[in-house]
Amino acid sequence: MPETDVAVLGAGAAGLSLAHRLAGRVPGLRTPSVVLVDAPPGPLRPPPRTWCYWAAGPGRFDAAVRAEWPRLRVRPRTGDPVEGDITPLRYRMIRSADFERLVCRDLARSPNVRRLEATVEAVADVPGGAHVHLRDSDGRARVLSARWVLDSRPPGSLPAARTTLLQHFHGWFVRTARPVFDPAVVELMDFRTPQPAHGLSFGYVLPTGPCEALVEYTEFSSRTLTAEGYDRAVRHYAEDVLRLGEPKVLATETGAIPMTDAPIPRQTGASVFRIGAAGGATRPATGYTFAGLQRQTRAVADALRRGRPPAPPAAHSARSRAMDAVLLRALDSGRADGPELFSRLFARVPMARLLRFLDGDTRLYEDLSIGLRTPVAPMLRSALELPRLPRRPFNPPAPARPAAAPHPGPDPSAPHLPPTETA
Repeated sequence: MPETDVAVLGAGAAGLSLAHRLAGRVPGLRTPSVVLVDAPPGPLRPPPRTWCYWAAGPGRFDAAVRAEWPRLRVRPRTGDPVEGDITPLRYRMIRSADFERLVCRDLARSPNVRRLEATVEAVADVPGGAHVHLRDSDGRARVLSARWVLDSRPPGSLPAARTTLLQHFHGWFVRTARPVFDPAVVELMDFRTPQPAHGLSFGYVLPTGPCEALVEYTEFSSRTLTAEGYDRAVRHYAEDVLRLGEPKVLATETGAIPMTDAPIPRQTGASVFRIGAAGGATRPATGYTFAGLQRQTRAVADALRRGRPPAPPAAHSARSRAMDAVLLRALDSGRADGPELFSRLFARVPMARLLRFLDGDTRLYEDLSIGLRTPVAPMLRSALELPRLPRRPFNPPAPARPAAAPHPGPDPSAPHLPPTETA
């Protein structure tokens, strides 16, 4: 008999969310035993991070929400900003430390979930389940036997794709000497940043008070920057664009999210499945993951409680993924001007509807209406060429070397870093 019904590998957003949904009894349904395997402190454990999503009404993890906003703003490179109310939605922010505290408090009271700190070395199918080969912090090897394995760890490489970009970013949590932020409005995309030669860049501001905010520099491109390049880019945005004076930097965060049209496999063995970013929960065209992994983990938990195989569903519809593939190709080829495209969409489509579109919650006629508000010729050309493009592996390069130029973008002759998992 397996040691546990379910082994959940990785204690990021996806692993913690699934364990939380399986904790405790639900009348009339099964209560599976769960082992949540978390990496020991060190490079395999994800760093602190911020997750954002939009939703209407109450949610399962509201107690971990640090802030929420009813309005969004997008600033084109020139001209007036576009601002809109997203009611009934709210744009919400969760800090990973708050999320982990909430979930771990509930898991500590659950009789059917236990946590195990160990490094996963291999996962192997066996008759009637799977073996997870572990090594604990003292270096001792052991094997965990489970009927089902749900793996949220980042894969070692990405599948071959026609287009792969990185959404990479660096942000400062700042406190200013004077009130400069509007706590009711998120600066979702501010294109007044210097644009790289390939891709696009924008500023992003999440205000948590008149004097405090997360101020971030983001790029969609094929390569990451150096640490010096990121610091220079955020400093330019905070001081020269936003004119914050000399803000006090309370903390920082850095990350890179793959934006790819590669088909992400969600099953890697007869009893082994992937969830979260590792299982395709990231929306390719936006990099948002939190809402998609909640849909996945909700379905997986329901299947396990009903005694069914816990195959994770696709977090995004085939139509959404097809539209994303066209957009990624248009951006990567340079046919579509990214800042112009996104500025036009937010100016011509009600923001709440556009957010529903980005979450795959719109109907076909709404998708077509939104598509007609993009540059039609570049998008159509990209759509027509996609079937002829080969899928190629994404080869993680070495870090980009520092550039002497004042422009905060990447050195075009330098390679890029491998992506990092964000959920």
